[in-house]
Amino acid sequence: MPIINVSVTGAPDAGLSRRIASALSDLTKTHLRKDPAVTAVAIQYTDPAHWFAGGSSLAAQGINTFWLDIKVVDGTNTKQELAAYIEGVFAAMSGLLGTAHNESYVLVHEVPASAYGFGGKTQEYRFIAGKIQAEV
Repeated sequence: MPIINVSVTGAPDAGLSRRIASALSDLTKTHLRKDPAVTAVAIQYTDPAHWFAGGSSLAAQGINTFWLDIKVVDGTNTKQELAAYIEGVFAAMSGLLGTAHNESYVLVHEVPASAYGFGGKTQEYRFIAGKIQAEV
């Protein structure tokens, strides 16, 4: 049920967006054990002339970059899983973008289950409902 927001440098490209969404969904399943059926990926594109790192634009540097922000429920992943995810995302995005600037970022927000959900239900509700169902 994570939501992944990713910004990349370049012109909008539907084919690249499909490859990014697929790669990120796979990595999120592999490293964070999240179900791809309830994983959402939103991709935005920024002209590299308007993205700066180290004081100059990515267009001037002739390199691409990305910024990924994912929300997951707190306490559902270990530090090792999070580290492997961040490493995997950087490697995958570098491959998809041709290379990625070292200042390409991944942020995993671990949010309370009571404050996060989808379909009108919090993850805490789903957890409690699952426990009650298991007892019945």
